[in-house]
Amino acid sequence: MMLKPPVAELVQRVGSRYMLVNLIAHRAREISAEAEEEGVPLDEKPVSTAIDEIYAGKIRPSTEL
Repeated sequence: MMLKPPVAELVQRVGSRYMLVNLIAHRAREISAEAEEEGVPLDEKPVSTAIDEIYAGKIRPSTEL
């Protein structure tokens, strides 16, 4: 089974596996909270959306996490 996007590419974009996990978790919580506040059902899991955003370059790590 091949993961899409590959974890190795995500790690390269972020810098480390630890930072990747933290970044995904942080963004997934934001997505979930925003959807709950607006009362909008999510078509995709928040973690999947966060991973896609990181892979697309929309989300970058910062020291503020």
